[in-house]
Amino acid sequence: MSSVQQIPVVVLAGFLGSGKTTLLNHLLRSARGTRIGVMVNDFGSIEVDAMTVSGQVGSTVSLGNGCLCCAVDASELDTYLEVLTRPSSRLDVIVIEASGLAEPQELVRMILASDNERVVYGGLVEVVDAAEFDATRTRHPETDRHLAIADLVVVNKADRVGPDELRRVHTTVTGLAERAAVIDAAYGRIDPELLFDRAARDDDGGPRQLTFEDLDELYAVEDAHPHAGYDTVSFTAAGPMHPRRLLDFLDSRPDGLYRIKGFVDFGDADPANRYALHAVGRFLRFYPEPWPRGGERLTQLVLIGSGTDGDALLKALDAARVTGPEDAPEDHSMWGVLRYVPKAPDAPHPTDPEDAEGASHTPE
Repeated sequence: MSSVQQIPVVVLAGFLGSGKTTLLNHLLRSARGTRIGVMVNDFGSIEVDAMTVSGQVGSTVSLGNGCLCCAVDASELDTYLEVLTRPSSRLDVIVIEASGLAEPQELVRMILASDNERVVYGGLVEVVDAAEFDATRTRHPETDRHLAIADLVVVNKADRVGPDELRRVHTTVTGLAERAAVIDAAYGRIDPELLFDRAARDDDGGPRQLTFEDLDELYAVEDAHPHAGYDTVSFTAAGPMHPRRLLDFLDSRPDGLYRIKGFVDFGDADPANRYALHAVGRFLRFYPEPWPRGGERLTQLVLIGSGTDGDALLKALDAARVTGPEDAPEDHSMWGVLRYVPKAPDAPHPTDPEDAEGASHTPE
């Protein structure tokens, strides 16, 4: 398995006027040291002195804060992903702002089908205008289809409607968005940490992997950003998790649970490795890596969502623990997990069954 550091790629979509570019500008202004690569396929503009992207297809411009921006045609997506994921770019996350008339499903498929091993899918964020929601659905009946495949929906311009109307729009969107998390926002102001982790850097300014302590502090239950409209839950278990029962939980995770991140101990099922877990929306991956020397063997997960029942999530995860020797996982219990482990080229996992391939949850 490759040890290449992967960069999450987030697709930001929504019809013209929904506030995508405003939201993107907010992410850039509040990146707090995170280096963002921006790929724009739209008619709008990034409000930064260094660049007005409209009409500049094929250009790549530094935004002056460690971020990069390029304007591309959809057909150039893989080429620019190759450029932006080079180690020399030193980016932490890539956000693709889709055209207001684009089919976000196609962009998602292109990312999932990419051969670039430095890329990992970071979710589809759909932005809707609370004040114009009904009119947008009338003009663009495909709105319902786009919402159905979203991982996170931002009901933007919430300040332009009254409480009852906002509640009605939010309820309608939640019904259309199936399992997605739905949050309200004004002026595109969402917490960037909903979409990507704050960059952690060594003393020399280079990036380092976030520890669980970083994550736990970042997503503390005493929510440091109560305005953001999302919930976080931290789960820690000293004993190993049962592979089959944990996968049952992950495959049926509830509506509104947007991200899961952390490390899993599968005990005797794979004593040499812990498994880094990355889930966003319906996308799921495991990354086995050797246990750090001298560290305590724990399962440590952070779960992020909107409208979720934290107690129920903790109870379900607790039920996925191995309770004792009599509850030891059955033979081949890791096969389901290994379906979600990306393989290095020409190097199948030695314990993976022949029919188990690296898999992900993909929009239908």
